[in-house]
Amino acid sequence: MTVESSAARGTRRGGTETGGDAGRTARAAESPKPAKRATAKAPAKTAAKAPAKRTPAKATKAAKTAKTAEQTGPATPAAPAEPQLVQLLTPEGKRVADAEYDPYVADITAEELRGLYRDMVLTRRFDAEATSLQRQGELGLWASLLGQEAAQIGSGRATRGDDWVFPTYREHGVAWCRGVDPVNLLGMFRGVNHGGWDPNSNNFQLYTIVIGSQTLHATGYAMGITKDGADSAVIAYFGDGASSQGDVNEAFTFSAVYNAPVVFFCQNNQWAISEPTEKQTRVPLYQRASGFGFPGVRVDGNDVLACLAVTKAALARARRGEGPTLVEAFTYRMGAHTTSDDPTRYRSDDERESWEARDPIQRLRAHLEAEGHADEAFFAELEEESEALGRRVREAVRAMPDPDPMAMFEHTYADGHALVDEERAEFAAYQASFEDADVTGKAN
Repeated sequence: MTVESSAARGTRRGGTETGGDAGRTARAAESPKPAKRATAKAPAKTAAKAPAKRTPAKATKAAKTAKTAEQTGPATPAAPAEPQLVQLLTPEGKRVADAEYDPYVADITAEELRGLYRDMVLTRRFDAEATSLQRQGELGLWASLLGQEAAQIGSGRATRGDDWVFPTYREHGVAWCRGVDPVNLLGMFRGVNHGGWDPNSNNFQLYTIVIGSQTLHATGYAMGITKDGADSAVIAYFGDGASSQGDVNEAFTFSAVYNAPVVFFCQNNQWAISEPTEKQTRVPLYQRASGFGFPGVRVDGNDVLACLAVTKAALARARRGEGPTLVEAFTYRMGAHTTSDDPTRYRSDDERESWEARDPIQRLRAHLEAEGHADEAFFAELEEESEALGRRVREAVRAMPDPDPMAMFEHTYADGHALVDEERAEFAAYQASFEDADVTGKAN
């Protein structure tokens, strides 16, 4: 059933009639003023004209119109205006001015720009190696960040050492910025540990598989920071699909009410697995923040410089005690949702190609070359470094020891549990049966 907007109906009815409030205003301006009510002394011809009596045909038509309106429901609101996008580097690598956010990157040096480029290149190389390892059976699963390097590196480099980061399961670039060894990220996906790093060492929490729950954890931690009187801030990462989760909206509510120093960083990569953003929300995601009482901003997620500036501004606002901010990084997931996904089943090659033209790494490289901030020697050296990183990761993953199969029963209950003890014994017997089979086979 098609729901037609009031604007569309107005256009359809007469070709010149305007729908909505604008149409009503125009029609009111064109209509003459109503005649004065007739009095007893007024001539009969000036009296108000009595309404015409409905014929059976007109009554039937009116009834059908009312029934149709009842079935279709209210008219669909007009689409909101195209949101403003904070951008400091165009897809061609040209620097553009922004009065609000330029101050946050005004003192950035050529060396720091090369550092941002290096971060993105090495993160992409690590991500590609992890994807290959999964295809070779070395990892059980992998969630690629391909295409989202600028959003992660820009926001990650905006944090201070005493800030806290609450990731999902795709923030490999942010982990890199926080000093987490890439090899440690792979232990969980290989199934040999439950995280692989100490969150307190880098103020970087463990990956969260449950969609959206980390936003509540981040909000609670930020509320605690306020009570402690610290001036650090918290940043929580999530995707466009997670924005529909109740946990995320609850986090928005609590953070606003308690004025928590937290930045909600939404990487809108256009697809929640196979569901496009336009089927998830009627308004741009960053506009949701206003309904909870705090600001939201949309930034070009493929512009590392803009992501750095916008996140710095949001974190500075949080540290000043001005509460939360929602940052929507408008970017694109170039690969699959995870290695168990096939994106060719729900999106076109043309769509991907259009986003490839906005590649975040090529954008910054174009800027570096145009400004004379990097030469071929720099790019060649970085290529060698990225290949060395790939080799190190590959060798380290294959050398990871298998965990003790019985370890899953440890630390389930502090004082032990009869059912767990029973299950442990059954599983031990099951494992032993394979050893008996090997011995029997050798004997034969």
